Amino acid sequence: MPRRIAPALGLFLLSPLVAEYLLGNVPSTEIWGMILLAPMYGGGAVIIREVVRRTGRGWPTLIPLACAYGLLEAGLIDQTLFNLAPLFESDVSQRATLIPALGLSAGNAVGFVAGHAIWSIGVPIAVVETLVPRRAATPWLGRFGLAVTCVVFVLGSLVLFNGIYDDSGFMASPAQRIGAAIVVALLVVAAFLAGRRPRPVTEGRPPRPWRVGAAGFVVSAVFFVRPENWWGTAMGVALLAVAAVVVGRWSRRDGWGAAHRLALAGGALLTYAFGGFLLLMLHGTANTANLAGQVILVLGTLALLLVARRTARGAPGTRERPGRDDPGTRNAGAE
Repeated sequence: MPRRIAPALGLFLLSPLVAEYLLGNVPSTEIWGMILLAPMYGGGAVIIREVVRRTGRGWPTLIPLACAYGLLEAGLIDQTLFNLAPLFESDVSQRATLIPALGLSAGNAVGFVAGHAIWSIGVPIAVVETLVPRRAATPWLGRFGLAVTCVVFVLGSLVLFNGIYDDSGFMASPAQRIGAAIVVALLVVAAFLAGRRPRPVTEGRPPRPWRVGAAGFVVSAVFFVRPENWWGTAMGVALLAVAAVVVGRWSRRDGWGAAHRLALAGGALLTYAFGGFLLLMLHGTANTANLAGQVILVLGTLALLLVARRTARGAPGTRERPGRDDPGTRNAGAE
């Protein structure tokens, strides 16, 4: 059993490590916070991944579900989407792109939802699945394990919700919460509608993995450092749209496989690797202990990517079974 559930446990821990600690939003000296963060982040990532694989679907379903998670967390659990108080002393981004009718910042909406979808959910899943190529498209948990994960996720989310409310006293309006819940439900429906039909393989070959990784790093880095105003918000939406179209086309080409997905995830991880130092400085937590901890996290990230790269190069195939699965995640000999 330990060996069977090891990938799920790895994902459970990797998701909060990337989402908060590698990002620098929570300094490494507060690593004890994993006890509180892992149930929500890790539980959400495991549940999404298990649902997608149990229903025989792939990344066209996983990405909208990851967006639904991002909105669920930012809009209903920690409610940072609607809390216009500055995240740190010099931060003015919340009001720079304010939409008064909705009581939220458009820039934060794009950043929070996309950030959670990509770095909290998508990237950790891509990395861990690469490490276990023979189980990359199969469930990792039984029904009991999935049920326990759901309970852990709900309880962990409630603990964080109550803790944040007790600390800040902020509560979004009923209309904001209902609106967020409706959009989350629509994203879930869209996720399963998007993955209903198989996507045919198209002509041509995908770029080499290193080119995919370089493109992923450039796009994610620009998205990370874009201006926190309306121009920056428009730039972020444009980058996400272009990336979705380009990666969607690449992933339908014959030869797209585990190495390409890992390269894409690795490029995004490297953005957080340098971005973490920036956030530590912005939050005023860039002391010697936290900077040393950040260096350790970055080195650990690089080591993990190197191990995953070796595994991807030795994978038995580059494609998953045809059908409703995303052709970009097929691994013929394994599933």
